[in-house]
Amino acid sequence: MTFEPEELGQSRADLAETLKTLRKRAGITQTRLAQRCAMSQTKISNIEGAKLTPTLVDVELILRALDAPPDLVSRVAALARNANSEWQDAWSQRRTGLEKKQNELAGFEKSSTEFRYFLLSMVTGLLATPDYVRASLAHIPGDHSKAIAKKLERQSVLYDTSKRFTFILTEQAVRWPFLSSSAMAVQVDRLVSISLLPNVELGVIPLDGHMPTAPLNTFTIYDARIATVETQTGVMVFRDHRDVSAYLNEFGTYEGYALFGDGCRELLSEWATRFRS
Repeated sequence: MTFEPEELGQSRADLAETLKTLRKRAGITQTRLAQRCAMSQTKISNIEGAKLTPTLVDVELILRALDAPPDLVSRVAALARNANSEWQDAWSQRRTGLEKKQNELAGFEKSSTEFRYFLLSMVTGLLATPDYVRASLAHIPGDHSKAIAKKLERQSVLYDTSKRFTFILTEQAVRWPFLSSSAMAVQVDRLVSISLLPNVELGVIPLDGHMPTAPLNTFTIYDARIATVETQTGVMVFRDHRDVSAYLNEFGTYEGYALFGDGCRELLSEWATRFRS
């Protein structure tokens, strides 16, 4: 079973209708199914009404309670996995306003306590200077003053000591000449300053030595429940635990190659000096 990106937004409704149809074919009421699954009737109703996206565990419990055959379990599980994935294309984000995306990210940041950022080619907004933030949106037509202000406002979350952040940047992400040399030096200096925050671990992966693996995308993990993966044309949002676990494992691999602490700050200071010279 395969799904095109544009189909992912429909999968919650498809899953809801499938589960509802299977229950009715089995001749079981929502109340009875809820009892078999140790769930509330309200939860079953919300799942069938597409108001709540069930986890794979929820779906497996429901299918087991309905005595579904193995081949059907496999097909519906694939649908459930896609229901826990979301494709956000860049053009839709631009049409609805970039500040809406910033509000969504602020929501993720408010509801999460542990953050992991793998930055392949650019500095993320939480780490960026105002010049860098403005430059990151300069290629998109229109007035983005609200989105820029929201991006900068979101940076205050770094000073919430109840939350923990780990940033891993490749040397390319740090040194890509996105701004003038003097402005890039200020940007690198900001990374040094942020690395001193007590709730922040900031590491860099230098482009030397041997690394027998290669990253494909920038990604962020919120707690161990959501992973967002950036591409040139949009963002994938994963909520299925298998997808999130895969990115947690990938992050752990790169963490092993990164320099943290004084070693990181010495390298960043060296790069800032190069920009100044």
